[in-house]
Amino acid sequence: MNTANKLTMLRILLIPVFLVVLYLDFPGNQGVALILFVAASLTDFVDGKIARSRGLITDFGKFMDPLADKMLVMAAMLWFVEVGRMPAWALLIVVVREFAVSGLRLIAVDNGRVIAAAWSGKVKTASTMVGICVMLIVSVGWLDALVTAVIVLTTVYSGIEYFVKNKDVIDWSHM
Repeated sequence: MNTANKLTMLRILLIPVFLVVLYLDFPGNQGVALILFVAASLTDFVDGKIARSRGLITDFGKFMDPLADKMLVMAAMLWFVEVGRMPAWALLIVVVREFAVSGLRLIAVDNGRVIAAAWSGKVKTASTMVGICVMLIVSVGWLDALVTAVIVLTTVYSGIEYFVKNKDVIDWSHM
């Protein structure tokens, strides 16, 4: 397993540690969780840079890297929903968008086409990760609502953009 893939696996292994720290509810636990979340998020940036610079792009990395991102973000958002800091409908929008875009990508691959990550998808991921960090630092109702709104808006926009830019992938005439 190459260095980039090891970093992806590290990100996945940090997810349960991140959640355990949140659930232990000791003084400063959200600060420790923040450090773990940032460390896990940074592995995404580093493993991608390593893979591209060294030509280490693998099928494992193509599959596991985005999956690890989704798992990390969903774990954090699930915790925020459970503790009442984020509405479940917001998480549902994120989950539906992820399934829809993944489905679109599968159809595209079946037709011999690869749909690369769009700029709006990168903005969505970055704003979601930054938003989660903000929510781990500060627990204020209006700020939680603002972060949730940003996550939902960037998620919806990027999901719509994927489908608009790739509308030819799906044969809508058979619907």
